[in-house]
Amino acid sequence: MAHPDHHPVASPVPAHAPPPPPALSRTAAALIVVSVLGVSAAIGRRNAPDPSHPRTRRWYKRLDKPSYTPPDAVFGAVWPVLETGLAVGGYRLLRQPAGPRRTSAVGLWLLNTAMVGGWTEIFFRKRALRSGAVVAGTMVATGGAYVAAAAKVDRPAALLGVPFVGWLGFATLLATRISARNPDSDAADAR
Repeated sequence: MAHPDHHPVASPVPAHAPPPPPALSRTAAALIVVSVLGVSAAIGRRNAPDPSHPRTRRWYKRLDKPSYTPPDAVFGAVWPVLETGLAVGGYRLLRQPAGPRRTSAVGLWLLNTAMVGGWTEIFFRKRALRSGAVVAGTMVATGGAYVAAAAKVDRPAALLGVPFVGWLGFATLLATRISARNPDSDAADAR
């Protein structure tokens, strides 16, 4: 007979949480990153004011730019570094288990990589200086949102996005000053 103060001890039942949804494979993540950044880079290169685009280059050279405008070589050196940070950050995010936080971070990563190519289309190809400055400012906000969202999923991915946001801040300042100094050159916004 059991003692009245004795309560049977229930055997511990392990509380198993369902496993997190799987991350993308290394190959799938790499293919997505290469495809997304490849398209963005191709659009950017198509619109760049480099020697392969003489009309765009002449137009850009004639713009009245502030004294702190970096030489063309600096732009050529900075963007591959920023794109590499975005590539590694995007890859790291895609390799994390699926879930709402990862979805949000990856969505913002996709938005920002698309906006990089889109900005060159607006600023250089369409020569819409005011719109380019607005888009650059918007990219600071979406870039900051990307870093914040990525930090909840993968801190190194977020840290890799910080230089991108910093550069976007500088690019916004530069685009805004160029737009203000060249009101007659804003071909698309004047239409």
